Amino acid sequence: MSEDFNLEKMRIDLRRACEELFDEAVYTRPGDLFVLGGSSSEMAGGIIGKNSTPELGRLAVETVLDVCREHEVYLAVQGCEHINRALVLEREALESYGFEEVNVLPQLHAGGAFSVAAWELFEEPCMAEFIEATLGLDIGDTEIGMHVRHVQRPVRLSMKTIGQAHLTALMYRPKLIGGERACYQKAPL
Repeated sequence: MSEDFNLEKMRIDLRRACEELFDEAVYTRPGDLFVLGGSSSEMAGGIIGKNSTPELGRLAVETVLDVCREHEVYLAVQGCEHINRALVLEREALESYGFEEVNVLPQLHAGGAFSVAAWELFEEPCMAEFIEATLGLDIGDTEIGMHVRHVQRPVRLSMKTIGQAHLTALMYRPKLIGGERACYQKAPL
């Protein structure tokens, strides 16, 4: 990890990005799911999967977990492709949503620094292979879209990077059905 990285700036930027996403996510309610995918390697200026950094994974998960708790939503943390992008989540969330539990234990090079940190920080961690979140952040192009409910809408945040990693935000909105005479409960975003 580069010595010129400012960990506190990363924490502040990530918290700001989360808050902006929650401000935009008009269909998110208490008890919903927030998916976080991330590459500590990319945050540190490296190539995804090549230089996992536990300190950066922990910083990201702690920061997002704090914001999710404030908004009363569950956090699910996506692992890398070496564990089929399975997610760490609280057992309470898994059972509440009826997700199928899978048996894999995230490791630094098979799951990544984010999922290892989540496993350590969650009260009763477990793993699920598939979820349907209502919003999420992707730090370093880890492809969280498979875990966000349809219809997905990208959210343009003021933060474009966390550390050196590209930042992408997604949120769900209900499908607009009907034709030209249909009326909607809320204006389409």
